[in-house]
Amino acid sequence: MSVAQGSAVKGRTRWKRFATVVVPATFIAGAIVFGQATGAIAASFSVSGQQFKVSADKLEGTGFVQYGGVATEKGGNPANPADPKNHFVAVSGIKSAKLYNLCQSVKVPGLPVSMVIHAGQAAGAPAEATDLLIDLTSLKGDATFQNIQIGIDASDLTKGGPNAKSLQQGSFAQQADSVVITNLKQVAWSTTAGTFKLTGLDLSLSTGGTPFECF
Repeated sequence: MSVAQGSAVKGRTRWKRFATVVVPATFIAGAIVFGQATGAIAASFSVSGQQFKVSADKLEGTGFVQYGGVATEKGGNPANPADPKNHFVAVSGIKSAKLYNLCQSVKVPGLPVSMVIHAGQAAGAPAEATDLLIDLTSLKGDATFQNIQIGIDASDLTKGGPNAKSLQQGSFAQQADSVVITNLKQVAWSTTAGTFKLTGLDLSLSTGGTPFECF
């Protein structure tokens, strides 16, 4: 499932009000991976010019929030709706998460190569993360929420961690005490985390005419 762009957004005010658009509950984010195993990470940075794929057999999350936002590539102007370096995203936050049979893949631009990460494959030893923030554009899976609130003001979010809220009052958001997603398949621009424990980390390169991707 992907974010519907609809008609072109015009004017700085409407661009900044993108977050008021209702984001369907099926955009609930899974924990996303890559590269950072542990330590504090800035919640805001310029994204690269490519997205990456993440899959997991199951995600178990405690403290979930979601609201609309924009991911901007280096050199982009977030206030300019015509800037091709700006990308609409569903910002999802999870206070703590466990991921079973986690996979992430990213293709190298212009080359028949992909970088692949596997973790949490052993029974009873999932990958674990805290204070996740994910800029995503697509998610598929089966999701179950506990005590979900849909339509809460994005500036009033409390369940996803200290940075998991919007600064813009009046923006649409949703939050839940917990979320479970099975058969997770996700496409994202970025992820940050307070800590990320990649149990059984296995990083490899895939080459050839059709390099491996998680899905």
